[in-house]
Amino acid sequence: MQHFAKKRFGQNFLVDNSVIHNIVDSINPQAHDLMIEIGPGLGAITKPLLSRLDQLNVIELDRDIIPKLINSCTFANASNKDKLIVNQIDVLKFNFKEFHTNNNSGTGTIETKKIRVVGNLPYNISTPVLFHLLQFRNIIHDMHFMLQKEVVDRIVSAPGNKHYGRLSVMLQTFCTTQALFDVPPYAFNPAPKVNSAILRLQPNHQFDNKINDFTEYEKLIRQAFSQRRKTLKNTLKNTCTVEQIEQAGLLPTQRAEELSVADFVALYKAIS
Repeated sequence: MQHFAKKRFGQNFLVDNSVIHNIVDSINPQAHDLMIEIGPGLGAITKPLLSRLDQLNVIELDRDIIPKLINSCTFANASNKDKLIVNQIDVLKFNFKEFHTNNNSGTGTIETKKIRVVGNLPYNISTPVLFHLLQFRNIIHDMHFMLQKEVVDRIVSAPGNKHYGRLSVMLQTFCTTQALFDVPPYAFNPAPKVNSAILRLQPNHQFDNKINDFTEYEKLIRQAFSQRRKTLKNTLKNTCTVEQIEQAGLLPTQRAEELSVADFVALYKAIS
């Protein structure tokens, strides 16, 4: 039976084989990777990943699509049934730490495997999912996502760029960000009204010893960008003093969009 995309889940199914191959080649999965795919849909990326992996966990919320996903992945290759593990759950409720612990217990190896995450994130929940994953960055090796191109542009933007904002700072604080290539609407069914792009995120730890409260740091960044055209002394008047802004080596008359990631980290340190 044909599965029709559900608007409430933000479903758009990837159907272009050349794009699929480009994505999988960019991910470059290795047989023993500890990999999770978010939102596998009908298995466009899942099937080629399974051909290269010993095992693949997927997170899928839509219970109606799961039997179709399993059938699609096992129809041509019955061995995929043992390799594919489906977790029917909201990704925002999935415990990545518990998953990581369970999949590293009893391995007998000294080195602990980190998780590799891939997915075609629904546009309506992309930011919450990215922020959720940031909190597990210490156990994640890398992440590859298909996102709305506008979102990817924002994530990789530099200070002074019109796309630079809260999302740019948060992701670049904790990850090396890279836009890989664009994906046109005709690569999907149904075709979305926007262009998509592939994003690579690689967690780094350059500021780990300076940020001890993720939630407080995120609140500071959100407040700083709450009124883009206003200066720091105005947007942050209920958050910090002019003296603290100056203590961070910044000018109270600067705007948030002018500050680098390192500037925001210094401001957070001055406040905390």
